[in-house]
Amino acid sequence: MSVLRGVRVLVVENDDMNAMLLDLQLVQAGAVVMGPVGEVRDALQLISTDAPDIAVLDYRLGNGETSEPVARLLSERGIPFVLATGVAIGSIPSGFEHGVILIKPYLSEELVGALSRAHELRDDGS
Repeated sequence: MSVLRGVRVLVVENDDMNAMLLDLQLVQAGAVVMGPVGEVRDALQLISTDAPDIAVLDYRLGNGETSEPVARLLSERGIPFVLATGVAIGSIPSGFEHGVILIKPYLSEELVGALSRAHELRDDGS
């Protein structure tokens, strides 16, 4: 599966096991993984210095942080993202409407499909 060949994907996930699994799934799909990072400040710095093509965000990060500031910056820069979360859709605040929502748990094929849809949204908007 090389649907994402060469696509630079930023992973924002604070859980080490989930981050490792995401990394594996993305590499198998041909993506170039940036991160993973588990804190908002690290994600914002990466986006500012070395912008990804697309991102996968977990909603709830460590220390009470959420990925809302990351989603906001990505949206401002026209960088598509997938919100991969266990949070119920009705509980997701505004600011994520520009992303593709993927509810955990999910299969690798669902992750790749969500990233492909998000990447197509970018291409359609260019």
